[in-house]
Amino acid sequence: MDGGRRAAAGGADSSPVAAPPHPAAPRNTPADVSSFIHTPFYCEENIYMLCKELTRIGVADPMGSDLYVVFISNEEKKIPLWHQKASNSDEGFICWDYHVICIQVKRNKGEILDLVWDLDSDLPFPSPFNQYVSDAIRPLAFGDSIYRRLFRVVHAPLFLQSFASDRSHMKNPAGNWIQLPPNYDPIMAAGGTANNLNEYIAMSVEDVANLESMVNDVYSNKHGVVVNEAILTRFFSQLPCLHP
Repeated sequence: MDGGRRAAAGGADSSPVAAPPHPAAPRNTPADVSSFIHTPFYCEENIYMLCKELTRIGVADPMGSDLYVVFISNEEKKIPLWHQKASNSDEGFICWDYHVICIQVKRNKGEILDLVWDLDSDLPFPSPFNQYVSDAIRPLAFGDSIYRRLFRVVHAPLFLQSFASDRSHMKNPAGNWIQLPPNYDPIMAAGGTANNLNEYIAMSVEDVANLESMVNDVYSNKHGVVVNEAILTRFFSQLPCLHP
């Protein structure tokens, strides 16, 4: 979440859609949320480290081929989400400037079993994809307003090679930290790039291409593809399962 800022929390921009009750967490999950690195307000780095850990412990493919990093934002940098731990609302409602999650594509005999890994959510960890979309994203809750979410989907193997952040977005004009950084070194891209965070966050409706081309391009574009709310579910349903 850029600079630790959020546009609104609580009921300031609450949705007309009533929140469903919190689902019970599944008894058996691959890992506990507390076993992953989490630095508040550094969601992009948290997900970077999560992808690496999921591959290390064998929950994901060794190359991360079944993982997709998803940046959620829009032109206004105001994206509503529910079931966020940082919220002061009973529904977990908050309006971030951006957020980052990981989606794991899983299939079993043709059945779609995709999972969402969100270290900042109070939903089950990980959450079934359809449950997370319904409870945390709530597509079209804001109709055609400025709060419509866009989703930059980046294949994890490309993201782990290309992403870099020098954390400068977390400093004020005087050079002081807005939010304290992680206690490990800043992430640098394999090619030596020190900072390209904004290239992942910046997105507009004009970036959304046709569904077929995006399903192919997500594996070659280092910055991924931008998907809107209307096709988010269909986009992931058409991705191949690259990890049994």
